[in-house]
Amino acid sequence: MTFTEFELPQLLTFTALMACGAVCIEATRRLGMPAGVSRDLLSAWWLPVALLLPPVYALFAPILLQVLLQWRVRATVIYRRVFSSAAIGLAGCTASVVFHHFVPDVAVLSRGTAGPILLAVGCAALFAVLNTGLIAVAAHTSDPDTRWRDVLWDRESALLDVVELCLGVLVAIACGINLALLILTLPPVVLLQRSLLHAQLQAAARTDPKTGLLNAAAWQREADTEIVRARRTGETLALLIVDIDHFKRVNDTYGHLVGDQVLAGVAATLRTQLRDYDVVGRFGGEEFVVLLPRADVAEARRVAERLRSRVGRMAIAADEALITVTISAGVAVMSLHGDDLIELLAAADLALYRAKELGRDRICLPAPAQRPPTTEPAPEPQP
Repeated sequence: MTFTEFELPQLLTFTALMACGAVCIEATRRLGMPAGVSRDLLSAWWLPVALLLPPVYALFAPILLQVLLQWRVRATVIYRRVFSSAAIGLAGCTASVVFHHFVPDVAVLSRGTAGPILLAVGCAALFAVLNTGLIAVAAHTSDPDTRWRDVLWDRESALLDVVELCLGVLVAIACGINLALLILTLPPVVLLQRSLLHAQLQAAARTDPKTGLLNAAAWQREADTEIVRARRTGETLALLIVDIDHFKRVNDTYGHLVGDQVLAGVAATLRTQLRDYDVVGRFGGEEFVVLLPRADVAEARRVAERLRSRVGRMAIAADEALITVTISAGVAVMSLHGDDLIELLAAADLALYRAKELGRDRICLPAPAQRPPTTEPAPEPQP
């Protein structure tokens, strides 16, 4: 790998694969890719480069396509593109070195022999593990409070990785048989990518762009579903309204961009302290809502106190200063403070108002209902 002799057939293969990747990117551009939508199927073209060509090609392939993404689809901060290119290039180069070490003649991959195909699958898996691992380490380093499971695989991302690996190996085999077969592989990959992007756009429409949590409409739909289920099963359910104390002061002092960082930081803290099946969303402004299935009064108070304590220890760096904030929360429990979503929201909102009146940075439940005073009948005069 210290010296690679560039041959015309290899250059033609590399150019054809990059052209296919460019077509996929153009298809993405026409459909649109807003911030937050990041999964694609470009590994279908990066993997064949790693398997069929010398390792140096695997280093250059992501650079070309990332530049095209930045220019034609969506401009983002340069360092993210640079890191993505580096992570993909290193992962692809490593997989290429391993594959070429055991299969010096890559032409055997297109002959249908089991050994080279299984090795290609293994190297594709190595590519996915290294790429995901590098990105996860970078994400966790930038935010140590992030849980590893949030930056590694979940069921959906693992399934997408398997699809990409299968596509990459199949494209490599077809390309090895005859370069013209790329014409047959391109339409299915483009169709799959458009379907994937459409699903991601639907998911993005449910989330708040500043925090990544559910937006108010999506949260309400999820909450209504949970309440119906709780009624049917007879289980308990609690609702929290969380408000950042004196958030306007943060915006006025440091600006709205820093305020957005505080919102995102609080949102991330809430998410890391809740269970996977808890429903958390941004209600608007500096307010968040949390639905806690199967939580009674004691559990709801315990969760709310944990959130309050954890947010209170959070610090956001801005202008050589560390910004700390506190939260107040109102708690309402189904059947105790209300029977439907509207009643629970009203009760939790009253409890939040009470927490603010008592000095903020605290958790409150709705005040006990005041019974009307009973008037004792006047004693009858004695005769």
